Amino acid sequence: MQFILELIFRCRHGLAGGLLGALLAAGAPAHAQFSGQGSEGATLAPPALPSLLPGGLPVPTLPLAAQQEILQRMRDAATGRSPVSGGPVSPGPLPAPSAPAFPTAPAAAAPPASEAPSHTEAFFAERLGLALRQFGYDSFTSTSRAPSQSGALPEDYLIGREDELVLALRGRTRATLNLRVQRDGTILTPDLPPIPAAGRTLGALRADLEARVARDMPGTEIFLSIGQVRQIAIFVAGEVQRPGMQTVTALSSVLDALMQAGGPRRTGSLRAIRVEGPRGRRIIDLYAVITGEGAEVDLALREGERIIVPPLGSVVAVAGEVTRPGIYELPARATSAPLATLLRLAGDPLRPAGNRFLVQGTQAGGGRSFAEIGPRDAVRRGDSVLVQPGADVVANQLRLAGHVSAPVTRAVGRGGATLRSLLSDARLVRPDPYPRLSVILRLDPVTRSRSFIPFDLSRTLQGTSDLALAEGDEVIVLGNSDIAWLASPPVQRALRGEAPGEDACPALTQLAIATRSAPARFAHARGAGFPDIGAPGCPQVFLDYPQLLGFLLDSAVLLSGEVRQPGLFPLLDDTGLDLLLAAAGGATDGADLSAVELAREPTDQSGAQPLSRLLLDLRSRNFRAVRLSPRDVLRVPRGFSDRESGPVVLAGEALRPGSYDIRRGERLSELLARAGGLTPQAYPYGAVFTRDSVRRRQQEGFARTARDLETSLVQVAAGQAVAGGRAQGVDVGSAITAGRELAASLRQAQAAGRMVVEADPVQLAAHPERDVLLEPGDLIVIPKRPNEVTVVGAVLNPGSLQFRSGWRASDYARAAGGAQRFADSARAFVVLPNGQAAPAGLSGWQAGGPPIPPGSLVVVPQDPSPYETWGFIRDLTQVLSQVTISSAALAVIARELR
Repeated sequence: MQFILELIFRCRHGLAGGLLGALLAAGAPAHAQFSGQGSEGATLAPPALPSLLPGGLPVPTLPLAAQQEILQRMRDAATGRSPVSGGPVSPGPLPAPSAPAFPTAPAAAAPPASEAPSHTEAFFAERLGLALRQFGYDSFTSTSRAPSQSGALPEDYLIGREDELVLALRGRTRATLNLRVQRDGTILTPDLPPIPAAGRTLGALRADLEARVARDMPGTEIFLSIGQVRQIAIFVAGEVQRPGMQTVTALSSVLDALMQAGGPRRTGSLRAIRVEGPRGRRIIDLYAVITGEGAEVDLALREGERIIVPPLGSVVAVAGEVTRPGIYELPARATSAPLATLLRLAGDPLRPAGNRFLVQGTQAGGGRSFAEIGPRDAVRRGDSVLVQPGADVVANQLRLAGHVSAPVTRAVGRGGATLRSLLSDARLVRPDPYPRLSVILRLDPVTRSRSFIPFDLSRTLQGTSDLALAEGDEVIVLGNSDIAWLASPPVQRALRGEAPGEDACPALTQLAIATRSAPARFAHARGAGFPDIGAPGCPQVFLDYPQLLGFLLDSAVLLSGEVRQPGLFPLLDDTGLDLLLAAAGGATDGADLSAVELAREPTDQSGAQPLSRLLLDLRSRNFRAVRLSPRDVLRVPRGFSDRESGPVVLAGEALRPGSYDIRRGERLSELLARAGGLTPQAYPYGAVFTRDSVRRRQQEGFARTARDLETSLVQVAAGQAVAGGRAQGVDVGSAITAGRELAASLRQAQAAGRMVVEADPVQLAAHPERDVLLEPGDLIVIPKRPNEVTVVGAVLNPGSLQFRSGWRASDYARAAGGAQRFADSARAFVVLPNGQAAPAGLSGWQAGGPPIPPGSLVVVPQDPSPYETWGFIRDLTQVLSQVTISSAALAVIARELR
């Protein structure tokens, strides 16, 4: 194609003679001939080009339209007529030319997809605080495309010079002719005289040709179409992106020319575009084209016309709740327009009614003014219209929330709404709702304050109770888990006035504040003493409605004692006890219904409020006759039973060891008899008897001694506990370090809780006063008869020695290597198998002490004389002996329970 353009360019500059001669020398015929099929069409062969052009380009491979274009341009150049520059060439695949191609002009840059705000947009953005765009200009941001130059055209298409016509002859004469309208406005055919075509419509020319062919060529039909439309030059000026001469096809419209010029700028008008030409001047309003409203606009272009885009006219901004917020231009030369007209341009308000129109205008002095107007009022140039709802409130709405499958919003019908209609489908409520009370959160239409109205959910679902609902009501259904949370530790701590954590449930914060301001308000809810176990999270209903917690506690009845699920149960006034017990799972089998205690506060608002208590005999199980009120306290006691609340464990050398439940007042001898007595290998003198209450007291004693020891160490470090000269030369730092380690050991020491008891059945039978009473949790371990005595402490070789009959503590100490250098033999003691402790008698004046039974523990402590002037050292002897006894007992227990 570049070669073809070069060829045409040379023809225009006087080289047509040489090129034409070259073509003729190559065999091109001098006169045009029609090509057809058969001998009768030989004289109508169209002019043909040679097979090769200068440069080696194969001509037959070019499309037929391109060949006709080349031939016509060469003829025009030979006759001295200058062809129209820039004419279109029919598209088609062309081989690469061998001649060098001319450089083409760079294409104009397409406008960016998003432009910076214009001056007008910035003006309204500063006034409204909203970013609005000027309406209509985005329609010209896309890349323009030239309309198709072939295909079916309307019958009223006006034919002009340079249009290409396609004539198809069928019948006796068969041929296809591609003819171009000449400069004189005619078309030339081989067998017909010149036919005027320019200035005629396509339909008129077709009718003329059909008449000529029917007259001059009988038996032949002619078909006319447009092969290639001409191009025209349109001058586009004013506020456009690329003003200047624009080349478009004869089928192009004003929009095509504007798109070719890059579209109007945002400083240009879309409503007062002028089109001037030989037929006069007309004004085009593109809003009618873009919106599809208004009178029909003549967008057709004629050759010689020019398009002028004037500066932007009067503009008004429309924002708020409209379909298409933006900046709109008023009609040409108009400075105001009715608000209804602008609202139609903006797509009308989103709401069909109830809109407010706030206009921000400009006063005479330049200041801003605000006013509310109606749709019929006029809006002036530079005004900003903000469309807002008159009252953005929800009307005729009901809501179901809480323990439901999903929150449901319903409308209040014309006949009103009730609870039964809202809960007509029981599947809306999730399983396990709390049946005795749900609430309606109602908004007072006058004071706008909200309050709770309770109702019985079970009766409503059964259809025996109903309540009318009002506009804006929220029906809140509670679940059993929500009610169980009322007795949880977080709520109980808030009832005591303890401040919850920072991330705690807001309902707990409100409850703690209310409790501190009125401590007696929730006295009934604090009377149960629920255990402080666990920390359950806040249910969602109390996160959504924090004030609901206090209302439920005010409406609650405290039920404690022998019921399957004790707790706080909100209910309506005058509710039967049968319904409350059903919500709590009923009374347990051990309940004493003859003495059910009911505590009630007076309902009057008098100054004195004495608490009344009643004992109810409900053995008849007429629970319905007892009517309850909020803030009642009901306690169901347990019937008397001599069975203890926990078992005892017997281990070791019994015939039937194991876990036994006991009666109140049962003794050790009875337990041993139930276990079948002791085995022959039993050593009852070494029995280990532990009790939980004793263990807790011993453990507290260890901790208390550790604290006292650390306090004394602080005093010694300050130099306040050193007395006399016996402490001279003592390494106080080492002593303090050792004391701290001892305190840590005391805290880690495990108390056994051992009691010294008599476990020999023979002795218990002879001395009943020694028979100990059993308690739940007691542990009795009867060991085998041991054959060793253990020596520990400040001896050379601590360990266990074989029992020797008649040996005393001194004998076992000597067998263990004797006392060390710093041993305190005078304070040595013996832990006997039954848990008692006695002096060992290792000093010279004690004569070695009494004989030692098997299983004993001989303890030889170190000499504390360098530190005995410190008061805290003297208090450790008793504690250390308790630790030793506990260690010995635990060793026996571990050995027997393996």
